[in-house]
Amino acid sequence: MEEAVGDGVAEQRERLMESLRIYGGHYAELSRRFAAWLGLHSTDATAALEIAAAEERGAPLSPARLSERISLSTGATTALLNRLESAGHITRAREHTDRRIVTLRSGAHIQERADEFFGPLAHRLDATMAHYPPRLLEQFEAFMADLNTTMDSHLADQKKHPARPRPGRP
Repeated sequence: MEEAVGDGVAEQRERLMESLRIYGGHYAELSRRFAAWLGLHSTDATAALEIAAAEERGAPLSPARLSERISLSTGATTALLNRLESAGHITRAREHTDRRIVTLRSGAHIQERADEFFGPLAHRLDATMAHYPPRLLEQFEAFMADLNTTMDSHLADQKKHPARPRPGRP
């Protein structure tokens, strides 16, 4: 890959991306352990967490938005939601003035269980972050937002123009 603007940017990008890959691996393992702890398939637990997190942010998900967030087809998402609803982990509500719009809500126990499982990590992360000045953390938040926007844009471009493998290459 070509070096970006300025000396050393490409090397720094590689170091940062490697750190983010490692963090992503840790996050995936923690998610897998949370799913096992709940007795759910990892995709079901991920969906339940996405639903609970969206609710916490004040922006509950629709089934279509959940499907996008967890990269499942609409049919697979419907089956997943049926399982979660049957188990009492989520509810589907028609709260919008347009009654065709379905809103996903998590069961109270999901948030309680997530708090129980992730609470110790949250305390450790808070302690780690307390070592850094608030301004630096604000800059890091902005940096992460920019990275996410860049990745979202790249993924959207790939969806419009999917890369095709070169003939003769595995």
